[in-house]
Amino acid sequence: GWQRFQALRAGAQIATRNQPASDVLVLCTGWAFRYLQIRDGRRQILQFLLPGDILSPATIFERTYLISAKALTDVMLSGFARSEIRERCATGSNLQSAVANTSIAETRDAAELATTLGQCSAEERIAFLLLRLIPRIAARNVIHQHRYPFPLRQQHIADAVGLTPVHVSRVFSLLRERGVLSMSEGVLSVFDMGELERLGSLS
Repeated sequence: GWQRFQALRAGAQIATRNQPASDVLVLCTGWAFRYLQIRDGRRQILQFLLPGDILSPATIFERTYLISAKALTDVMLSGFARSEIRERCATGSNLQSAVANTSIAETRDAAELATTLGQCSAEERIAFLLLRLIPRIAARNVIHQHRYPFPLRQQHIADAVGLTPVHVSRVFSLLRERGVLSMSEGVLSVFDMGELERLGSLS
């Protein structure tokens, strides 16, 4: 009785900032994203979530959501009772390590996102986003010829890198013309990984 499953359609609200978080949610199938939204409706996407990701690691310790989250595609979620997770953390070193590693990764990602948004060009921001997603996608899918399942729309990318959809479209057109990559019908094709890494690597 400490675990439950929930299926949601694409676009469904999964979590809302400052609302009660009854369970620790893990994404089982599909894509989702964490975000913060300001008063006029603009939003900053903080991270895209893939199967196996915890919706918000902070809910292991907090009773309310610190972020909001939406389903990008149809998703299946698994909810675990917070009390059970905390009890198992106290008695199991493997789970303790997993929670610690997740929290460390979230801190690192937040620092890298702040640096990218504050210091990088439009091309560099988009390349950075893709470089963060590609290995995570590859770990969960069979990839052929550097073709990756990619359900993001230009609006999602724009909200993740602080640009307008028009600007995102322009950058993708430039990258396609230079033979770096293309995006079509939910598939991202990378032709020049070296150039993408040159553009998007922080170090």
